[in-house]
Amino acid sequence: MISVVIPTKNEEATIGEMIDMVKPYCDEVIIVDGHSTDRTVQIAEQYGVRVVKDNKKGKGDALRVGADAVSYDIIVFIDADGSHDPNDIPRLTDPIKRGEADLVIGSRGRGGSDELHGDLDKLLRLIGSDLILIGINKRWKQNLTDSQNGFRAIRTEVFRSLGLKENITTIEQEMTMKCLKKGYRVSEVPTHEYARKHGESVIKLRKVWFRYIYSFIKNIF
Repeated sequence: MISVVIPTKNEEATIGEMIDMVKPYCDEVIIVDGHSTDRTVQIAEQYGVRVVKDNKKGKGDALRVGADAVSYDIIVFIDADGSHDPNDIPRLTDPIKRGEADLVIGSRGRGGSDELHGDLDKLLRLIGSDLILIGINKRWKQNLTDSQNGFRAIRTEVFRSLGLKENITTIEQEMTMKCLKKGYRVSEVPTHEYARKHGESVIKLRKVWFRYIYSFIKNIF
């Protein structure tokens, strides 16, 4: 059975639509709210899903809070901004159901992205992500094309065993690396990342680039 975890902060424009779209593919929806100041929580509650609050530390903290709250064996993490297609959820979960993988990443390298192209900041993000990915592939003899996409499925017991520490979006690469380090099976399926339907990305490269490098170096050894 599948739990979908959606971290949110001020996503009133899209959260209702996302809940409706994920429901056919899961057995429960957990909204982890980052103390929104708009109507995100009220809208989510109107859809009859469970809402829990994070600890105001960032996305990594939100994923841990969500994983602690789920009831089922497989967790799917998906963003609230409409950049991920819920119709891809079965593609993410099927390898786990078949016993072929413990973590399945939605690969933008195979499926494409509208969020990693178009300006200098996005280009630098893409280059940095690829350099980290090359290091991961070399270290663990993998052929992954995406180590950082937030759209992913993982066995609940695996997530809880990893001891994840990162509080921001670096948690995705930390999750990938710790799974490989512990001998869990990591695979990927093509998924397309669409331009977010509302607002702007919260990832500001100039503020977090050093944390990506620190996290990479810390976990590669």
